[in-house]
Amino acid sequence: MNIIVKPYGSDICYCRPDTTWERENKDFYVPECAETLFWTPVILARVSKAGKCVGKKFVSRYYDTVGCGILLYIGQDIAFASCADHTSLLPTPSSAPELFDDEDTFFEVMKNGITLSRSEDLQKEDLENAICKASELTTLRIGDFIVSELGPMQILARREDGKQELTAVLSGNEIININILF
Repeated sequence: MNIIVKPYGSDICYCRPDTTWERENKDFYVPECAETLFWTPVILARVSKAGKCVGKKFVSRYYDTVGCGILLYIGQDIAFASCADHTSLLPTPSSAPELFDDEDTFFEVMKNGITLSRSEDLQKEDLENAICKASELTTLRIGDFIVSELGPMQILARREDGKQELTAVLSGNEIININILF
Protein backbone atom coordinates (compact mmCIF):
# COMPACT_ATOMS: atom_id res chain seq x y z
CA MET A 1 0.00 0.00 0.00
CA ASN A 2 1.32 3.42 -0.94
CA ILE A 3 0.57 6.73 0.73
CA ILE A 4 1.04 9.16 -2.14
CA VAL A 5 1.24 12.79 -1.03
CA LYS A 6 0.78 15.95 -3.08
CA PRO A 7 2.37 18.71 -0.97
CA TYR A 8 0.65 22.07 -0.67
CA GLY A 9 1.62 24.42 -3.50
CA SER A 10 3.52 21.74 -5.44
CA ASP A 11 2.83 19.62 -8.49
CA ILE A 12 5.34 16.96 -7.47
CA CYS A 13 4.08 13.98 -5.47
CA TYR A 14 6.07 11.72 -3.16
CA CYS A 15 5.36 8.42 -1.40
CA ARG A 16 5.42 7.73 2.32
CA PRO A 17 6.09 4.17 3.49
CA ASP A 18 3.08 2.31 4.87
CA THR A 19 4.87 2.13 8.25
CA THR A 20 4.03 5.82 8.65
CA TRP A 21 0.30 5.03 8.71
CA GLU A 22 -1.23 5.43 12.18
CA ARG A 23 -4.75 4.07 12.08
CA GLU A 24 -5.39 3.28 15.75
CA ASN A 25 -5.12 6.73 17.41
CA LYS A 26 -2.10 5.66 19.46
CA ASP A 27 0.02 8.33 21.14
CA PHE A 28 2.95 9.59 19.07
CA TYR A 29 6.39 9.50 20.66
CA VAL A 30 8.63 12.01 18.90
CA PRO A 31 12.03 10.49 18.05
CA GLU A 32 15.01 11.76 20.06
CA CYS A 33 16.57 13.21 16.89
CA ALA A 34 13.72 15.72 16.51
CA GLU A 35 13.44 18.95 18.47
CA THR A 36 10.48 20.30 16.52
CA LEU A 37 7.41 18.57 15.10
CA PHE A 38 5.65 20.00 12.05
CA TRP A 39 2.20 19.21 10.66
CA THR A 40 -0.26 19.85 7.85
CA PRO A 41 -3.97 19.01 7.46
CA VAL A 42 -4.91 16.82 4.48
CA ILE A 43 -7.79 15.41 2.49
CA LEU A 44 -7.46 11.87 1.22
CA ALA A 45 -9.00 9.29 -1.06
CA ARG A 46 -8.74 5.50 -1.20
CA VAL A 47 -7.87 4.17 -4.66
CA SER A 48 -10.48 1.64 -5.81
CA LYS A 49 -9.17 0.89 -9.31
CA ALA A 50 -5.59 0.30 -10.46
CA GLY A 51 -4.29 2.64 -13.11
CA LYS A 52 -1.52 4.75 -14.60
CA CYS A 53 -1.69 8.19 -16.26
CA VAL A 54 -5.29 8.77 -15.16
CA GLY A 55 -6.98 11.56 -17.11
CA LYS A 56 -9.27 14.19 -15.57
CA LYS A 57 -12.22 12.85 -17.55
CA PHE A 58 -12.00 9.43 -15.88
CA VAL A 59 -10.50 10.24 -12.46
CA SER A 60 -13.76 9.81 -10.53
CA ARG A 61 -13.68 6.10 -11.43
CA TYR A 62 -10.42 5.57 -9.53
CA TYR A 63 -11.49 6.29 -5.95
CA ASP A 64 -14.50 5.32 -3.87
CA THR A 65 -14.12 6.90 -0.43
CA VAL A 66 -12.69 10.12 1.00
CA GLY A 67 -11.71 11.53 4.36
CA CYS A 68 -9.41 13.92 6.19
CA GLY A 69 -6.30 13.52 8.30
CA ILE A 70 -3.00 14.99 9.44
CA LEU A 71 0.58 14.46 8.31
CA LEU A 72 3.35 14.93 10.86
CA TYR A 73 6.93 15.79 9.92
CA ILE A 74 9.93 15.44 12.24
CA GLY A 75 11.80 18.19 10.38
CA GLN A 76 11.54 20.17 7.18
CA ASP A 77 13.63 17.92 4.92
CA ILE A 78 10.78 15.99 3.24
CA ALA A 79 12.89 12.92 2.40
CA PHE A 80 13.85 12.48 6.07
CA ALA A 81 10.91 14.05 7.86
CA SER A 82 8.17 12.08 6.14
CA CYS A 83 9.57 8.59 6.79
CA ALA A 84 9.16 8.40 10.57
CA ASP A 85 6.81 5.63 11.69
CA HIS A 86 3.25 6.60 12.69
CA THR A 87 3.39 10.13 11.22
CA SER A 88 0.49 9.71 8.78
CA LEU A 89 -2.61 10.18 10.93
CA LEU A 90 -5.08 8.98 8.31
CA PRO A 91 -8.33 7.45 9.50
CA THR A 92 -9.49 4.93 6.91
CA PRO A 93 -11.60 6.94 4.45
CA SER A 94 -15.22 5.89 4.82
CA SER A 95 -17.25 8.71 3.30
CA ALA A 96 -18.60 8.89 -0.23
CA PRO A 97 -16.84 11.47 -2.44
CA GLU A 98 -20.00 13.60 -2.27
CA LEU A 99 -18.98 14.49 1.31
CA PHE A 100 -16.92 17.33 -0.14
CA ASP A 101 -19.92 18.61 -2.12
CA ASP A 102 -21.87 19.20 1.12
CA GLU A 103 -21.53 22.83 2.19
CA ASP A 104 -21.94 21.81 5.86
CA THR A 105 -18.77 19.67 5.76
CA PHE A 106 -15.83 21.00 7.78
CA PHE A 107 -12.49 19.68 9.04
CA GLU A 108 -11.08 21.14 12.25
CA VAL A 109 -7.74 20.41 13.95
CA MET A 110 -7.14 21.37 17.59
CA LYS A 111 -4.11 21.29 19.89
CA ASN A 112 -4.93 21.24 23.59
CA GLY A 113 -8.50 22.31 22.75
CA ILE A 114 -7.43 25.38 20.73
CA THR A 115 -8.26 25.42 17.01
CA LEU A 116 -5.18 25.35 14.76
CA SER A 117 -7.03 24.97 11.48
CA ARG A 118 -10.61 24.85 10.23
CA SER A 119 -11.33 24.04 6.58
CA GLU A 120 -14.88 24.52 5.35
CA ASP A 121 -14.31 24.49 1.61
CA LEU A 122 -12.93 20.99 1.01
CA GLN A 123 -12.52 20.46 -2.72
CA LYS A 124 -12.99 17.11 -4.42
CA GLU A 125 -11.18 18.68 -7.37
CA ASP A 126 -7.98 18.99 -5.27
CA LEU A 127 -8.04 15.24 -4.67
CA GLU A 128 -8.76 14.48 -8.29
CA ASN A 129 -5.86 16.68 -9.41
CA ALA A 130 -3.60 14.85 -6.95
CA ILE A 131 -4.72 11.47 -8.34
CA CYS A 132 -3.97 12.60 -11.90
CA LYS A 133 -0.58 14.02 -10.89
CA ALA A 134 0.42 10.98 -8.83
CA SER A 135 -0.53 8.56 -11.59
CA GLU A 136 1.83 10.25 -14.06
CA LEU A 137 4.81 8.55 -12.37
CA THR A 138 3.34 5.98 -10.00
CA THR A 139 1.04 3.10 -10.84
CA LEU A 140 -1.97 3.38 -8.58
CA ARG A 141 -2.99 0.18 -6.83
CA ILE A 142 -6.24 -0.70 -5.13
CA GLY A 143 -6.00 0.35 -1.48
CA ASP A 144 -3.43 3.13 -2.00
CA PHE A 145 -4.17 6.45 -0.32
CA ILE A 146 -3.87 9.68 -2.28
CA VAL A 147 -3.32 12.60 0.08
CA SER A 148 -3.49 16.31 -0.76
CA GLU A 149 -2.16 18.82 1.77
CA LEU A 150 -4.56 21.66 2.61
CA GLY A 151 -1.90 24.12 3.72
CA PRO A 152 1.80 24.68 4.21
CA MET A 153 3.78 22.80 6.84
CA GLN A 154 3.59 24.52 10.26
CA ILE A 155 5.18 24.00 13.66
CA LEU A 156 2.99 21.80 15.89
CA ALA A 157 5.20 21.41 18.96
CA ARG A 158 8.73 21.71 20.29
CA ARG A 159 10.50 19.41 22.71
CA GLU A 160 10.31 22.02 25.49
CA ASP A 161 6.49 22.15 25.10
CA GLY A 162 6.13 18.66 26.57
CA LYS A 163 2.93 16.66 26.10
CA GLN A 164 0.38 18.02 23.62
CA GLU A 165 -3.11 16.72 22.80
CA LEU A 166 -3.98 16.67 19.09
CA THR A 167 -7.61 16.28 18.02
CA ALA A 168 -9.30 16.40 14.63
CA VAL A 169 -13.01 16.58 13.85
CA LEU A 170 -14.72 15.95 10.49
CA SER A 171 -18.21 17.46 10.38
CA GLY A 172 -18.70 17.09 14.13
CA ASN A 173 -17.26 13.54 14.39
CA GLU A 174 -13.96 13.12 16.19
CA ILE A 175 -11.60 11.20 13.90
CA ILE A 176 -8.22 11.75 15.60
CA ASN A 177 -7.37 12.08 19.29
CA ILE A 178 -3.76 11.44 20.26
CA ASN A 179 -1.08 12.76 22.56
CA ILE A 180 2.23 14.02 21.21
CA LEU A 181 4.96 13.03 23.63
CA PHE A 182 8.58 14.20 23.53
